[in-house]
Amino acid sequence: MDDKVTTLNLLKEGNTARVDGLLSVGSMRRRLQDIGLIEGTTVQCLQRSPAGDPVAYLIRGAVIALRAEDASQILVRGECS
Repeated sequence: MDDKVTTLNLLKEGNTARVDGLLSVGSMRRRLQDIGLIEGTTVQCLQRSPAGDPVAYLIRGAVIALRAEDASQILVRGECS
């Protein structure tokens, strides 16, 4: 995997990355942590909606749809190109 840190919303379909950190604060940060988005978690981009937002991600065995606005607050390290 690449060592480049970027945001989850830039992860391409079919690629996988690891969570490096969260930029969000407050209740949104807590919600992201509750669905398993903590440092070291592997995330795979499964499918983008036809309009590109939201995007389905595989997180700890569950398929979760996140808006681009929320995914842009998640730092990841891995295959984003």
